[in-house]
Amino acid sequence: MAVTQIHSEEAGYQRRNLWSGFLFGVGVVAFIDETLFHQLLHWHHFYDQSTTDMGLVSDGLFHAFSWFATIGGLFILADLRRRNAWSVKRWLGGILLGGGLFQLYDGTVQHKLMRLHQIRYVENIIVYDIVWNTLAIGMMVTGLVLINRSGKKLKEAEGTFREPS
Repeated sequence: MAVTQIHSEEAGYQRRNLWSGFLFGVGVVAFIDETLFHQLLHWHHFYDQSTTDMGLVSDGLFHAFSWFATIGGLFILADLRRRNAWSVKRWLGGILLGGGLFQLYDGTVQHKLMRLHQIRYVENIIVYDIVWNTLAIGMMVTGLVLINRSGKKLKEAEGTFREPS
């Protein structure tokens, strides 16, 4: 009975490690997108279908979203560290999965389906789209590998703590 409770608690920590990394990854990738492409390079705004003022307001809302996701992920991480339950590999996997998933969503849904903005307004946009989405898929695959490996380690550890029947 006590062993089952420990396993359940450990599984909960593993999920929270994943969610913390996922939120942090979404926030960091959104922050990099906002800072690099919106503010420094001026390639686009979050919403380019209206005036420049409206584009700047949409960038501010997008920046707030990235900030809340990042802080939310870090609050969960602080709690995990306080409980001595932080799994670095699983957390890093969550970062890459969250960041990659956000980037792929941005590159497909927001750029192509909703047409909120493009990466850059040039004639040969397909090169930018391929690089953007390939990076996103690479991040997701790497993140899933890390998450899978951290899950195997958890299953191996479970086997060592089973009660004799």
